[in-house]
Amino acid sequence: MTVTGEQATARVLVVEDAPEFVDLLVPLLEREGYRTIVAGDGEAALQHARSFAPDVIVLDLTLPKLDGVEVCRQLRTFSDAYVIMLTARGDEVDRVVGLEVGADDYMTKPFSPRELVARVRAMLRRPRTSAGSGTTPQESERRELGDLVIDPMSRVVLVAGEEVNLTRIEFDLLETLTSKPSMVFSRAMLRDLVWGPEWYGDDHVVDVHIANLRKKIDRDRDQSFIRTIRGVGYRVDPG
Repeated sequence: MTVTGEQATARVLVVEDAPEFVDLLVPLLEREGYRTIVAGDGEAALQHARSFAPDVIVLDLTLPKLDGVEVCRQLRTFSDAYVIMLTARGDEVDRVVGLEVGADDYMTKPFSPRELVARVRAMLRRPRTSAGSGTTPQESERRELGDLVIDPMSRVVLVAGEEVNLTRIEFDLLETLTSKPSMVFSRAMLRDLVWGPEWYGDDHVVDVHIANLRKKIDRDRDQSFIRTIRGVGYRVDPG
């Protein structure tokens, strides 16, 4: 197969302690052209994340030494890699906790390794809202909505003059919402614009990331910057 420049340079860290699953998944990732390494426990995952600087991390929830939730929490102090969390449980609480500590997406076992590879591919092809070909210079300019300031070019967000640390997904959600203040974005629109048209997760992921974003940017405000429009979606008040 032909490997594009983007695929050839992409790095994937697989954090999984089940050898049979690793033996199925890694060859599929390498066939896509991704540089792939494996960590079998949570401590090794953090070490590899620092030294290997992956673009995507496939992270099992149940791991020796440190579980996936704690690994993800620590990852977010130094890495903005896309994180796809894997869980063998059907409990929605596990998925929500994973997203709350910084995972971008989740998959519940059992699933096909090919489906996971497709999810990794979709993450890496995700459009960048500030650098995409459809972004005009005006849309890239610094935006001020009351105490909230967004600089799309530098990917910096300030609230009352203080910088807020956002994940890639959180920043792209906020940038998309503030690109057209007062416009209501449906969950389906946000899925396509932020995760990309190839992504096939559910709307609940959008809701959880919006909730995480609100916690970071609203602080002590009585009213959120991001309004929920019941039955439709979300919008940002212009000021």
